[in-house]
Amino acid sequence: MKSSWIALAAIAFGASPAVAGGDHALHQEGAVISPADAGKVADFDILAAHAHRNGNTVTFHMTTSGTAGASVPAATGAVGGSDVWSYVWPTSLDPSAVGFESGTGILAMAATSHPDFDDTPLFDENGDGDPANDGIEWHSHWVVLTPTEACGPGALAVRDIPEGTTPKLPATWPGFPIFLDSPGFTPLFDGPEIKVNAGFASDVQLEGAAYDGVTSALRVNASIHAPLLCVTDVFDVASGDLSLPGKLQ
Repeated sequence: MKSSWIALAAIAFGASPAVAGGDHALHQEGAVISPADAGKVADFDILAAHAHRNGNTVTFHMTTSGTAGASVPAATGAVGGSDVWSYVWPTSLDPSAVGFESGTGILAMAATSHPDFDDTPLFDENGDGDPANDGIEWHSHWVVLTPTEACGPGALAVRDIPEGTTPKLPATWPGFPIFLDSPGFTPLFDGPEIKVNAGFASDVQLEGAAYDGVTSALRVNASIHAPLLCVTDVFDVASGDLSLPGKLQ
């Protein structure tokens, strides 16, 4: 399934929860539609992915055949070897659009959950007064993905920052040695739907940007530069081949 990352409708739902929600991705013109698959975990089985903009705010949303966000990875008790589950919108935008070094890979918006560590030091997602203990709560990231054979044939990883290098990074970079930003955009859930509203600077050209939808698992390696964060399993790809057929309007 990893190889699908590289390749850069009427559906009858019966009593499925996806019937509700007229503003869900499934009901949007131009959405990337994906057939239901009973063989997949429903919470990560994509029915539609969509992105649209209002000025310089982009809404990324995805409709699943289950309850979006209901499933999270089990804690392992250690950071190394722990899992990250994600809803991801790969885009054709250059990473410089959100403050990363230009030309460094595939810029993607991601909503993630990982109980073994916290990577949003500026935000307290569970509201308990401690911003360092809530990695299990769904939260947003910008990530830059690159093909990385060290993660397996045809696999992707979040781009490493080699020791001794100082690439351009966003102001809300959380300090991990990878191209990861923690911008604080809150994932919103509505039954089968997940939505993230992301703000951009006024000089970023958004019209016509391409996008897709992916659900996936990543794993943290015990060695910092092994690389640190590999895509280990692709649950579903809205387009089927990561061709980024969606167009931002």
